[in-house]
Amino acid sequence: MSSTPSSRPLRGLGAVVLAATLIGALGLASPAAGQTDEDPNLDQAIRSEQVVARGQKTLASGHVDIGPRFVDGRWTLLIHDDQAKAEGGDPSVWRRPERTVLQVTDDALQTVPDDETYGFLPAKPGDRVHVVPQTQDPDVVWVGWNTQDPEVMERIDRGVTMTLTGVQGPGDLVVYLQSGDFGDPQLLWDSTAKPKPAWVDVNTHTHANWVFSRPGTYLVRVRIAAELVDGTTVSDTRDLRFAVGRGATPAAASAARWTGPKAEADEAEPTAAAAATDGGDDEGGGSGGMVVAIVAVALLLGAVLAATLVRGRRARARARGARMDDGRPGDRLGGDRTNDGSRSADARTKDDA
Repeated sequence: MSSTPSSRPLRGLGAVVLAATLIGALGLASPAAGQTDEDPNLDQAIRSEQVVARGQKTLASGHVDIGPRFVDGRWTLLIHDDQAKAEGGDPSVWRRPERTVLQVTDDALQTVPDDETYGFLPAKPGDRVHVVPQTQDPDVVWVGWNTQDPEVMERIDRGVTMTLTGVQGPGDLVVYLQSGDFGDPQLLWDSTAKPKPAWVDVNTHTHANWVFSRPGTYLVRVRIAAELVDGTTVSDTRDLRFAVGRGATPAAASAARWTGPKAEADEAEPTAAAAATDGGDDEGGGSGGMVVAIVAVALLLGAVLAATLVRGRRARARARGARMDDGRPGDRLGGDRTNDGSRSADARTKDDA
């Protein structure tokens, strides 16, 4: 594998105005989740007997998906590693994010084009950035996500929400999809913006473009949550470890520790205790604060009761086999089925449009 930076422009930044010079350049274009049935890279079967591997591992190339799985009955965000299977026919395995480093070498360097279509990228035209592409490059680790574990598909209700809740590193991170060489980019996550949940249908296999503005060690905090068919909710948050560029070592990425806000605080609603405290700090005395606190608690209890009743009705409806799309908030990442039964991103992008 060569480590000499190339001068290729960003692949996948395919827009009509770039067609003459950039089609096929930035792997950021035709999404793996948006490729056609002829693409063999989308054909995969997640088997229930695939094990969770032990020990540390650095993945610098090959097919990698993040996704949920039940481990000892617990909903857990893991990394699905296909590299062993590709290299020697060994079975694919799951890996724990805290013991896995995703190494993005300088083979991933690409040039930001001079086009306003890609003005959301965290760099200026002409800058060199590291890109984990949406279409597979054999020299770059290929990071996507799936909801294809057999137990997950059996137990979740329609799909999951996936949220990038924070990024810790020397630069910024943008993740986006692009449907074909002429489709408009669909921004999923921007590390400088407020966390934004994305909806992922059950039995989905998707890849996207991950653009890092500067080399170095990154911790990318991701949360995957779902409602199960029995009406309960599950959630897990993990840090993906990226070693980006020649100077970033897997050892440093493995040793990195999250120093930002705790995941539980991300997008959290104010608690009753917090509401009471805020009320007590208002000017005008403690009695006014107490009234505010009582009202806040009453409203919170009412909301919880209403949510419980609605969830109970939905669980009973699901038990009868009803599976209707009620328009979950957030970006929708479900689409047409590929020939392995998963959904492609082309249809998902069209649905969003």
